Amino acid sequence: MTEHTLTVAGVVVDTRHWIGGERVASAETFTDVSPVDGAVLGEIARGGPAEAEAAVAAAKAAFPGWAGTSRAARARVLHAIADGVEKRLEELAIVETTDNGALLRSHRRGVMPRVAHNFRFFADWLLSLDHEDFETRGHTNHVSWDPAGPCVLITPWNAPLMLATWKVAPALAAGNTVVLKPAEWSPLTASLLADIAAGAGLPAGVLNVVQGYGSEIGDALTSHPDVRRISFTGSVPTAQRIAGSAAANLTPLSLELGGKSPLLVFADADLELAADLAVEQYDNAGQVCLAATRILVEEAVAEEFTRRLTAKASRLTQGDPREEATDLGPTIHPRQLEKIDGFVRRAVEAGARILLGGHRKDDRYYAPTLLTDVAQDSEIVQEEVFGPVLTLQTFTGEEAGVRLANDTRFGLAATVATGDRERAERVTGQLVAGTVWVNCFFVRDLRAPFGGSRRSGVGREGGTWSFDFYCDLKNTVTAPTGWNDHG
Repeated sequence: MTEHTLTVAGVVVDTRHWIGGERVASAETFTDVSPVDGAVLGEIARGGPAEAEAAVAAAKAAFPGWAGTSRAARARVLHAIADGVEKRLEELAIVETTDNGALLRSHRRGVMPRVAHNFRFFADWLLSLDHEDFETRGHTNHVSWDPAGPCVLITPWNAPLMLATWKVAPALAAGNTVVLKPAEWSPLTASLLADIAAGAGLPAGVLNVVQGYGSEIGDALTSHPDVRRISFTGSVPTAQRIAGSAAANLTPLSLELGGKSPLLVFADADLELAADLAVEQYDNAGQVCLAATRILVEEAVAEEFTRRLTAKASRLTQGDPREEATDLGPTIHPRQLEKIDGFVRRAVEAGARILLGGHRKDDRYYAPTLLTDVAQDSEIVQEEVFGPVLTLQTFTGEEAGVRLANDTRFGLAATVATGDRERAERVTGQLVAGTVWVNCFFVRDLRAPFGGSRRSGVGREGGTWSFDFYCDLKNTVTAPTGWNDHG
């Protein structure tokens, strides 16, 4: 390990920024701590306005060349990046597990393969991106997707590399240049991505990675007049601050802000399947924006469903995320653990009854928790906890269930368990959510639009929707006459 590197399970990670194709140090650093065991991983370059300015300048300088690169050539580079991810998949998996505490088995089998797929998908989608020309009184309309310019992408800590590349891949495919700002609690795989992209032949300045606190470097990035797009995944308060920064320049935003999603269990549902779906909401120690943390069960089956759910949840293994048998890892940070515990304590003080868990296991782990006897207007029902905490409420009748499901400020996702196809169609048509799953959970296809309603976000990304956001759409109308044709 040198002054500007750290080593995780034999993997060397550069702790400096990546700006304009070079590693750049900062005068100050911040400490990166592993949630797995509390060990200090190293000191990370802590950027501010100067680094933000340098990164945007590098992205602006590189933009004309990358935007002018053919679609086929851009796609080849993105596929080469995917190749690089696959070659280093095991390294990326162990580094990310160590840095954010999510399960190593999940990183190996699902998350890191998805990182590579993100690049391949958008590379291939780029090559098929087209809109059929159409006629208006003999004039030809031709729709095109023009690269917009430098993009600032700000990503969260719960799935750092997967969510970063969900933004980076379409932005690069569209011909834009990128400044990526990873979350300060999990910055390491973003640094490795910079190395992989450079090795794949991505020109200098096309991808820049800057680290630091949002209040110090984030504001400088989101308020910069040369930034043409901002994509952010995180909390509502931070999004409001970003929107304020971007407003002066009218910079277009894509915001994915989490939620308080419901799982509606009707009496005609397969209760074993419904209980399995509910247990899935503890995935990643509950640190999942899409998690259906509000379990809404029809009164007639509530007792049986609760019995099945608590039995299944009590068998979950919580511990070291590097172990194959572990189902739940640690909470990302002591501050997040304290936040989770505060939600539960206040809920119990307000009358909630604990059916499962309800306590810290130590200074890193919070027990899988299920609360009932909660009021609809209570904090625990209305606010995102972002931890392994579910609430259980009952309802009588379809209309009452839908009303409860929609009764929050959020609208990111919803899950429905029912054995009645017609009911599924009726209910999904009434739910306020960007994604609805019926008798399944977390089935994601990059061809589909993704985003939230209400306070869960602004805009949609995925498939053509990503290119609609990361590009300036242009319609060219050509008259049939006026040409100086010469045989």
